[in-house]
Amino acid sequence: MRTTFVKTLLAIAKRDPRIMLLTGDLGFTVFEEFRDTLGRQYLNAGVAEQNMVGVAAGLALSGRRVFVYSIVPFVTFRCFEHIRNDVCYHNLPVCIVGVGGGYSYGHMGSTHHALEDIAVMRSLPNMKVLCPGDPLETEALVHAIVEQDGPCYLRLGKAGEPTLHMEPLSLTIGRAIEMRSGQDLTLIASGTMLERALEIADRLQGGFVRASVLSMHTVKPLDVEAVRKAAAATPLLVTLEEHSRIGGLGSAVAEALSLEGLAVRHLLCAAPDGFATYAGSQEYLRACAGLTVPSICKRIEEVCRVPA
Repeated sequence: MRTTFVKTLLAIAKRDPRIMLLTGDLGFTVFEEFRDTLGRQYLNAGVAEQNMVGVAAGLALSGRRVFVYSIVPFVTFRCFEHIRNDVCYHNLPVCIVGVGGGYSYGHMGSTHHALEDIAVMRSLPNMKVLCPGDPLETEALVHAIVEQDGPCYLRLGKAGEPTLHMEPLSLTIGRAIEMRSGQDLTLIASGTMLERALEIADRLQGGFVRASVLSMHTVKPLDVEAVRKAAAATPLLVTLEEHSRIGGLGSAVAEALSLEGLAVRHLLCAAPDGFATYAGSQEYLRACAGLTVPSICKRIEEVCRVPA
């Protein structure tokens, strides 16, 4: 995803001199072409993330459209006050780009795990929260971000995520994408869990269970209409996210169901509320959190009594 992000932004920035890319001393091996080609539109702010957000706000007030890039914990938790007061309060066109969502940096321990960022960023007024499911969604969202006003948070994986869509797409911020259609349950996924959702749908189909799959690439503003339609069409909604069960996609969907008065079963598949006391690969930590295909299928089977 990060390679797609940089390539897409570079292509746009060549045509639009308002685009600025700021990095907190990260992005080596992916930012060199941007730096060498558009040096006046690139700034390495060093390991000074709070200051970088302040600089981004100043540039935005001067007419620039700014992308601020770093590892998720550094660019969200460390900078929260500056994002809130400098960017969101003034409703500025600054995109906070966090790389390494969820357990992407699993080997580096809890300091580098990103499991609370969606909850934190979703709480900010004016902030949009975007979690692409594959490189093509990343490309489409970057194009959409450049065309919209106000702040946003773009949460990316680390590298190597597969392409799940068949061809490049045009999407709308705040509108979910239906990847599969079925009548037995709806899988609603954000970010890299979209791949798992499609695998789960394939596995359930082997047991004659037809699952719809929604890519909820925008967690805020949530596509409430898509949730409403899913609740009317299927008796079970399953949300999948590589994030804490508190404040993320599952919480957003639960809030929508409550506010809309929709009586439908909702299975929330997310990381537990706690720090991981161990380190390991992303797949290992997903397994520990119960975010593997077999684990989720087992939970679905227990809830709706269907073979999985």
